[in-house]
Amino acid sequence: MAFLSTINIIGSGLTAEQLRLDVISENITNMNTTRTEGGEGPYRRKMVVFQAENGEDGFRVAMSNALAASNRGRENAGGVRVTEIMEDPSEFPISYDPTHPDANEEGYLELPNITLVKELTDAMAASQAYSANVTAFNALKSVIARGLELGGR
Repeated sequence: MAFLSTINIIGSGLTAEQLRLDVISENITNMNTTRTEGGEGPYRRKMVVFQAENGEDGFRVAMSNALAASNRGRENAGGVRVTEIMEDPSEFPISYDPTHPDANEEGYLELPNITLVKELTDAMAASQAYSANVTAFNALKSVIARGLELGGR
C-alpha cells in the first residue's frame, strides 16, 4: 500500500519539526544563562541538523524510486531525519557588567550566542513546516477516505 509510505514521510517531517521547535524553545529559555551546569561559560545555542532519507539520489532517481515503490508496495520511499543537534560555534557576545557574579576580573561578561529575533524566525519557519505536513496528512486522509467510498460502491 503506497499510501503507507506517504504517511511515513509525513510522520518523519512532523517528528523532525517538533524536535526543532523543542530545541528552539530550549534556546529561548536559556538566552540569559551565563553559566552552564559544568561552569564552562554561557549557554551555547543549539541547532538541529536534518538529513533527507534517500537524499543522495537525484530528482529523477527519487521519482522513479517513488513510482517503483508505489507499484511494488515498498514502504520506505523517503522522508527526513535528524542527524544531530549541534552547538552553534559562533562567538559569545561580551557585555560590561562588573557587578555580575560571572563577569571576569576586568568586569566583562560573556553572554549566550542567542538572538531572540533569529530564534523567533526559526520557530516561525518550523511551525510553518509542521503545518504544511499536517495539511499534507489531511489531504492524504481525504484521498484515502474517497478511495474507500469508491471501493464500497
